Amino acid sequence: MSHDHHHGHSHEHHHTNNKKALLLSFSLITLFMIVEVIGGFLTNSLALLSDAGHMLSDSFALGLSLFAFKLSEKEANQQNTFGYKRFEIFAALINGVALIAISIYIFYEAFQRFFDPPNVNATMLWIAIIGFLINVVVAFILMSGGDTKENLNMRSALLHVMGDLLGSVGAIIAGLLIMFFDWNIADPIASIVVALLILFSGLRITRDSFHILMEGTPHNLSYQDIENSLVQLDGVIAIHDLHIWMITSDFPSFTCHVVVEEKVDRDQLIKEASKLLKDRFSIQHTTIQIEGIHANIKASENHCN
Repeated sequence: MSHDHHHGHSHEHHHTNNKKALLLSFSLITLFMIVEVIGGFLTNSLALLSDAGHMLSDSFALGLSLFAFKLSEKEANQQNTFGYKRFEIFAALINGVALIAISIYIFYEAFQRFFDPPNVNATMLWIAIIGFLINVVVAFILMSGGDTKENLNMRSALLHVMGDLLGSVGAIIAGLLIMFFDWNIADPIASIVVALLILFSGLRITRDSFHILMEGTPHNLSYQDIENSLVQLDGVIAIHDLHIWMITSDFPSFTCHVVVEEKVDRDQLIKEASKLLKDRFSIQHTTIQIEGIHANIKASENHCN
């Protein structure tokens, strides 16, 4: 039996950068969210209020993501042998569900306004422009300072911000149409377009989070490719009980049983298998159990009986 676990400096470097990016983004979003909520009520704009509501969810989402990273730093113990890293996925799941709920609420409010379009103060345009600039800055901070490609928790936070950025764009377009054409119905139309984009983002994050929580095979790894690569190693007869899952979005874990020829150097084979998994598939947390062909046949017969 072999355990090979290398999850070191690179992960910690990403972890620290993610926390810094989230803290700065959380501060900026929360500050402007307060301004936009006040502006939305003063101008009577649903597009602005929906954008402010999404910013409120952004503030919560970024704060939750930041808390998840902080909690994941706790050491593993006898009750939680992998530590608290998976809380990052729970945070991403909550963020995904929140995005879906926000989009449904915006749909409802926009539907009401189609039948009775209110007068909207064009001042919303200037508040929306400021919101757009804030969201551009926050999106840049998250993409340049954090790991938004591999880390699902960071990606869910970024999608909240991108949805908010699109909300600001919608509010700007609605503001221009109201200012120049007195077309108040542009406000609920812009809200519906933004709600659709938010809904798709929420569904995607929720789906990916659920896949990890169900310990599904990572999307970037092929079960068949890994099995075929291992069985081609010298001395390997067969592979069985192969499992690949994610502890958290950037922490894949792997176990399998390898049936080998009797005369094979088992220690050397374990080193070769671990190196193959690390170099070709970026899997560093591995558990490989070696079995002789005769022991495997006997175990199979006992199982059948």
